[in-house]
Amino acid sequence: MCRSMLWAMLLVVAPLAATAAVPEAHACEDDASPALRGSQCASMDVPLRHADPSGEHISLFLRRIPASADTTRRGEVWLLSGGPGESGASLYPLIQTYQRAFPGFDLVIPDHRGTGRSSRICPVQESPESPEGTGLAGTEWGPCIGAMYANLQRTSAFSITEAAQDLGILMSDADRSGRVLLYGVSYGTQLALRALQVNDLRVDGLILDGLVPPETTETFDLSRRTALVDQVGRDSMDERSLERYRTLLAVKDAGWQKEVPGGDVRRFFAALLSFPALRDRIPRIVQDLSAGDDRSLVATVKDWNVALAQLGQGGNNQPALPLVMLIAASENNARPELGMATVNEEAKDALFVSPIPGLLVNGSVPRYPRDAWFGTSPRTLPRTLVIQGTLDPNTAYAGAKEHAATLGRSGPVTFHTVDRGAHLLALVAPRCFVAAVDSFIEGAVISERCAEPAPE
Repeated sequence: MCRSMLWAMLLVVAPLAATAAVPEAHACEDDASPALRGSQCASMDVPLRHADPSGEHISLFLRRIPASADTTRRGEVWLLSGGPGESGASLYPLIQTYQRAFPGFDLVIPDHRGTGRSSRICPVQESPESPEGTGLAGTEWGPCIGAMYANLQRTSAFSITEAAQDLGILMSDADRSGRVLLYGVSYGTQLALRALQVNDLRVDGLILDGLVPPETTETFDLSRRTALVDQVGRDSMDERSLERYRTLLAVKDAGWQKEVPGGDVRRFFAALLSFPALRDRIPRIVQDLSAGDDRSLVATVKDWNVALAQLGQGGNNQPALPLVMLIAASENNARPELGMATVNEEAKDALFVSPIPGLLVNGSVPRYPRDAWFGTSPRTLPRTLVIQGTLDPNTAYAGAKEHAATLGRSGPVTFHTVDRGAHLLALVAPRCFVAAVDSFIEGAVISERCAEPAPE
């Protein structure tokens, strides 16, 4: 059977046959990139609320990248991006790494509801034709937030559970002639686990890259992100560099501060923690700045912008901030009463600071109520691999270990540690990532630890 026919069959959803039109797959219009060449794209209508299939519908976008023609096809792997505001396009720069990790597997990459080419929370302000494209210009924030409050019924449907039910529909007719694997990174791990709770996905293996902490955590939730990045930042430096950094921060109105994006070096250094090669420059930058030399800072700012561009963080692939704020406030914030005074107090002595706690203050977006699935685990799990970096500034290593121990009650879970690894290990530790996933797929023994070679 030809691939295009399989793709069409994949998107036929029996439970919604009366309400959802079967889309036609087509060659993607943006496959000029060698990694995307030959991929097929489709959009599918699904209920806004799955409990009301006769009500409003929204559109979901997904892309299939067939396995290389010179390999024997082994199945398909569904790749769930993070965020929650990241679209599937955030994973496109890593396609070649995923193809090495999953040889012989088609890669299927959906855009979660509210992201990318799928329906958005604020369709007008997040339109590609709006002033900032799918991002929000300053004048668009008010109308977008106003629309979220004006139609709470629609806004609250952009929840994790509704997105998990989307995945159940999309995967319901996955090609079972080979193995079906599910991979999630960051928020994608939370979505994957929720999807396994609310659906019978019948997957043969689960790979969790940067596992979120337990949803009921009061230690590693988003309101405490500054504590996490501060600890990771300190752990990445020796004591002499830390003392020099403290001294540097005590200097007011230094000339080099104008070279720091946003003007806050603590936030900028926290952003560098996600890129190990740049993170490891921080001691040298501090040493140079202490000597009045800002050249290493200027060069790192330039390289940081290049790294963001390589991840596609621009144009119409900007994070969907309304969705980020909605889900963060509703399901990943253990302190809904958080005030700015507390945020500032907790950041006062931090050497590395996250902007996320401040975004959770004052309920700038509506919240939806947590449902019965919140804080629970799938009843059963397939073979599962958790890959976690010890210096992950987004999903805490200790939180991932705690969550993995809980998941181990539902099925066989293997925990693989990447020493000094950061977030999104497929990007920052590709050698370790590919080796661990390859062993997992082959059913071989997976090493407990791995260390990525230092950049030359």
